Amino acid sequence: PRMAQEAALVLLVVLARLVSSTWHEGSGYYLESHTNEVYAEEPPPEPALDYRRVPQWCATLNIHRGEATCYSPRGSSYRSSLGTRCELSCTRGYRLVGPSAVQCLPNRHWSGMAYCRQIRCHVLPAVLRGSYMCSAGVQMDSRCDYTCLPGYQLEGDRSRICMEDGHWSGSEPICVDLEPPKIRCPDSRERIAEPGKLTATVYWDPPRVRDSADGVIKRVMLRGPEPGSEFPEGEHVIRYTAHDQAYNRASCKFRIRVQVRRCPVLKPPQNGYISCTSDGNNYGATCEYLCDGGYERQGTSLRVCQSTQQWTGSQPLCAPMQINTDVNSAASLLDQFHEKRRLFVISAPDPSNRYYKMQISMLQQAACGLDLRHVTTVELVGQPPHEVGRIREHRLSLGIIEELRRFLHLTRSHFNAVLLDKAGTDRERYISPVSPDELFVFIDTYLLSEREAARRAQSGDPCE
Repeated sequence: PRMAQEAALVLLVVLARLVSSTWHEGSGYYLESHTNEVYAEEPPPEPALDYRRVPQWCATLNIHRGEATCYSPRGSSYRSSLGTRCELSCTRGYRLVGPSAVQCLPNRHWSGMAYCRQIRCHVLPAVLRGSYMCSAGVQMDSRCDYTCLPGYQLEGDRSRICMEDGHWSGSEPICVDLEPPKIRCPDSRERIAEPGKLTATVYWDPPRVRDSADGVIKRVMLRGPEPGSEFPEGEHVIRYTAHDQAYNRASCKFRIRVQVRRCPVLKPPQNGYISCTSDGNNYGATCEYLCDGGYERQGTSLRVCQSTQQWTGSQPLCAPMQINTDVNSAASLLDQFHEKRRLFVISAPDPSNRYYKMQISMLQQAACGLDLRHVTTVELVGQPPHEVGRIREHRLSLGIIEELRRFLHLTRSHFNAVLLDKAGTDRERYISPVSPDELFVFIDTYLLSEREAARRAQSGDPCE
């Protein structure tokens, strides 16, 4: 029997090759080559199922973090039967990815697939010179609060919220340096003027400056004199201004008060005057008492203003000059005038000499100018043994007269005169009467000291 089965199989294959037929893919028909007849292909029979009676035709929908609201033709208890339509939604904080609605198809599958993805915003960029803190990272409704480093202030939104569209609210803020630097000036100070001066040299340390942001101070400017400068009497304001890198500025100031200690103002003595250094009555000033021509100082010549604001010594007097003619020599006589008076010595052969009378008359009329220039007149008149020598009302002995003539080379034969300076030096000679104006011009030009010239310029001509 086995051999019979194998023979039948071979015979079937041979017959299949003899009968050729063509299959047109996708046509639904068979075309046999050995005949012209066309036969329609019958569709396969439908499964014998009742779709309406199957409650779970499609798989049960289960959306994580979401919800499906379904409507079935069979009623609410048929949530996945054929034809059921479900609307899909996500809980807050999640976004639906896929179709918003699906339907249960005859192929036992839903018409689409969807899922709920968490809504997330992008990571916020770092803030220069600042930071932020978020309540829930980059999830929806997360609130990020911005803060700046000490010394910086926030410009823009102080907080941002992750919204439903996945974007942050507001815009990115910045941290800017709006706070001025901290600057502290030295304390105000008071100084006493230096002895003999009206100023004080004042030193101080530079101000203390600190920037609350990055600690960098770009520039510190001074308005006023530099430390170590000399400040005059009075109050002075010193200002400093500091700028940081953001050009914020801060200023401070302090005061320097210079006090000049002063003594009471000295009054000049009667028939005299005072010559003072510096300002005349400030600490360290020195005042010299001087007497007018024909007067001598009695008492101290110099007084100094002390730090206690009191003068040293006491005020001297200017008394009329005492001339002592009871001396043994002409040198002793002349020493009394040394550095005090100038001498104008007149020699005449007799009192009736017209040159002598003319000279004496002119000098008497110019007595004020002579005293102003510290000039004393000495007269040597006549012939021995009746020769007369006098200084004002003071009479000279014959011996002194003779010594003066020999010392000054004065002849008795005719009129002649000689002008001596305060050192007793012969400065000018005259063989005829000289007018007061000519005499005064010579003295003012050649014989006045700097102090006398300054006093004359200051006081003018008191003889007018």
